[in-house]
Amino acid sequence: MELLRSQLLREEVFHTRLENGLEVYLLRKPGFRRAYATVATKYGSVDSRFIPAGGTEPVEVPAGIAHFLEHKLFEEEGGSVFDRFAELGASANAFTSYTLTAYLFSCTGAFHENLRVLLEFVGRPYFTDELVEKEKGIIEQELKMYDDHPDRVLLRNLLEALYHENPVRVDIGGTVESVRQITKEQLYLCYNTFYHPSNMVLFAAGDLDPEATLQVIRKAAPEGKDRGEIRRFYPPEPATVRERRVEQAMAVSRPRYSLGLKDPVTGLTGEALMRREIAHNMLLHMLFGRSSTAFQSLYEAGLIDEGFSAYYTASPLYGHAVISGETDDPDRLHQEIVAIVERFREEGFDEADYQRAKRQAMGEFLDAFNSLEFIAHSFISYHFRDGNFFRYPEIVQEMPAEELRSYIDEFLDLERSAVSIVRPR
Repeated sequence: MELLRSQLLREEVFHTRLENGLEVYLLRKPGFRRAYATVATKYGSVDSRFIPAGGTEPVEVPAGIAHFLEHKLFEEEGGSVFDRFAELGASANAFTSYTLTAYLFSCTGAFHENLRVLLEFVGRPYFTDELVEKEKGIIEQELKMYDDHPDRVLLRNLLEALYHENPVRVDIGGTVESVRQITKEQLYLCYNTFYHPSNMVLFAAGDLDPEATLQVIRKAAPEGKDRGEIRRFYPPEPATVRERRVEQAMAVSRPRYSLGLKDPVTGLTGEALMRREIAHNMLLHMLFGRSSTAFQSLYEAGLIDEGFSAYYTASPLYGHAVISGETDDPDRLHQEIVAIVERFREEGFDEADYQRAKRQAMGEFLDAFNSLEFIAHSFISYHFRDGNFFRYPEIVQEMPAEELRSYIDEFLDLERSAVSIVRPR
């Protein structure tokens, strides 16, 4: 195993790549009572068109199938994997995002036994026609529940307005119609394509013995040879937004407001993508962070509350900022935010703003670094984008003010913005 060090964070990660292609990262945290492990595949809701293993022609599968597959993997012949984790005193879960699917557990004992269970069930799918049909009803109810969740609807409508064709505009769970089209054969097709170890990463953290843990992983991981990259296909996406404004009436006590800013630059990976993400979030903190003049003025005017937030997220396929919160007057809030953005484009920021944004970015990172979950999933997320998570605080420290200024006009272009509002019925 090679040893990856971060002098700034004073952390060490043991790394190796197995013969089957599985990347393994082990973070030793002496003194931690709890241990955490996750195995993730570079396969999310946006990956619905691809060339399957051994094939030559692209196939297209229904939206939401990655999420459906995540649900089904926990079922095995004779019961549920959750029961096995519970017997070992572990708490297990999983999630699907736009770009990855992860399976995880945390425990305070029997770490190696739980790790075996994790690798065994992820490497051994069990799908039947009867179980697939049963799951369709469960997921349909889940999707209908989301339709009654105002914050979920607010974001979904915003992404549908920002993007013309990009699959990020479709809910991670798909639609009721797309879920009904999913078959057992399609699940096995997606599993055999995306759940090969060469498309996966395992990250474990805790007071663990790296060599002993690696031996467990070698024995429990599926056999096979590194298969290389998977060919995926995504529709072209114009830089413009699809709609400038979308509203929906729901059973809510207060309106919800969200402004989206679409990033026209895509295709970045590695450190270039990480720098862009850090820089854009620093700019948003200068604009709307808790200590900003704008936040204070909007708060004192009664237009926002403590739940108001602004963040930027990106992958090689998409990038956008979301500024949102509850408000009694979404139209006035929108006018004020537009004025704040336009003023910032004209005047820029001073040294005090710049230093404050750097301190905020570093403080939030170091605070979150106390969480094993944050470390594991951030590490994997950046790994799948060819980035080094341990470089994050170093980039924050190195980020020059001029680089931030170079992003302002392009990033804060209101011609590429959309507004989503949820109002009370």
